Amino acid sequence: MTHGVSFPADSDGRRSTTRAGRAVVAAALRPVDPVGALGAEQETAWRSGYVLHFRRLVEAGIATPEAWTTIAEAGLEAVRRTLVVVAPDGTEQPLDSLATARAVRTLGTHEVLGEGERQAELVLTYRGRELRGADLLAQLEEWVARGVLEPSAAAAVGEVVEHPEWLRLEGRTVAVLGAGAEMGPLAALLRWGATVAAVDLPREALWERLERTARAGAGRLLAPFDPSGSEDGSYGADLLAEVPAVSDWLARLDGRLVLGNYLYADGATHVRVAAAADALATRLTAARPDTALAFLATPTDAFAVPREAVEHSTRAYRERSGAAKLVGRPLRWATRGRLLHRAYPPAADPGISDAIVPVQGPNYALAKRIQRWRAAVARRDGQLVSFHVAPSTRTRSVVKNRALAAAFAGAHRFGVEVFEPDTANTLMAALLVHDLSTEQPVHEHPWQDEAYAAVHGGLWRAAYEPRSALGLAAALGYASART
Repeated sequence: MTHGVSFPADSDGRRSTTRAGRAVVAAALRPVDPVGALGAEQETAWRSGYVLHFRRLVEAGIATPEAWTTIAEAGLEAVRRTLVVVAPDGTEQPLDSLATARAVRTLGTHEVLGEGERQAELVLTYRGRELRGADLLAQLEEWVARGVLEPSAAAAVGEVVEHPEWLRLEGRTVAVLGAGAEMGPLAALLRWGATVAAVDLPREALWERLERTARAGAGRLLAPFDPSGSEDGSYGADLLAEVPAVSDWLARLDGRLVLGNYLYADGATHVRVAAAADALATRLTAARPDTALAFLATPTDAFAVPREAVEHSTRAYRERSGAAKLVGRPLRWATRGRLLHRAYPPAADPGISDAIVPVQGPNYALAKRIQRWRAAVARRDGQLVSFHVAPSTRTRSVVKNRALAAAFAGAHRFGVEVFEPDTANTLMAALLVHDLSTEQPVHEHPWQDEAYAAVHGGLWRAAYEPRSALGLAAALGYASART
């Protein structure tokens, strides 16, 4: 039975994700783009047609900073208005009722202290090598040259290399939602001696793994548990059903809080946990106004990107090999321009990198957009926000999709690098450390905040529009897997 944060039931008891997703996107667009809102509202093939409307959310916000944040505010309000909280007896309450709801239990804190030697410098595992110091800086520059990440990302990580004392995040407690996630910073932070409050489902095997990770590290792991023993002292909490309990637990912890959202779930559950995490952020910020927020964005989304990225892509398209030109022309002609077309109009400023992968579905897109909206609104309101685009990574949740796994296997042929989890999560943890240890840069427009220090794996700077190369990358990936 559905419980906790969920989609509303209709008269037949069905909880339609399509109806809710369409309504949220239309509501987000309506204040600044009523025509786009009508288009989303009347979309009859949402599961395939959603891509256009999520791109439009970006295009409609570019005009002014106010338009961007208006969309974000309207989107978050629509989420609060649309989703509900389902009680065990099946009754529904509005999502925003979680702001004041009483916790059904009080969580205690189990502490695990690391027994290993603290890693006192930034070390990045990459292709079988441990990069540090000058070698790591050289690799960052090589990635910049190939367009794998933005120069601002290399500069930020370079600052962390030069200031290893930042790694401990002295005086802070980083709450990691989705503590067991492969892309999360938990393992890296614990190696560096930081304090991490872990939030994840009460699954014994998962918490045994987290405890082993903590003991091997040099930091401090804090885990929520039921001190009453009603669940045999098991660790963890189900955020879908326990936003008040998790919020109250985090609010009692020492240190300046950082609430990091690294949650992932399949299908509709991803939207539900994204909405629950957003409700948690709202409640926790009310209790602890100095709470910082942290997010990792997916590169397979639509973003406004700087002119420099457009120019890099334009050069890559112009200078592509003779063989690529020879193959590309008939493919474009045969598919009426759907394959291997250039990523941007020349001189676009900003450009729109549309790397939405339709197979990931509208629920994935909405879950990630909720995080982007929260980051934009929180930053405007003066809250410290760490937000970075993370690279496509061979996590278990991604490669179990055969089409995506094949596309990843062939992506390098089109200038896109797919990262291994250990490399990606350490790199993104270093960017988090940088954001928490330095003053935030001031940008004129929120899209520039999103583009800052992005590690997109090359999707923004490659020669071809990502979806126009995705099918070929998958075909080449399938072929290489069979050989």
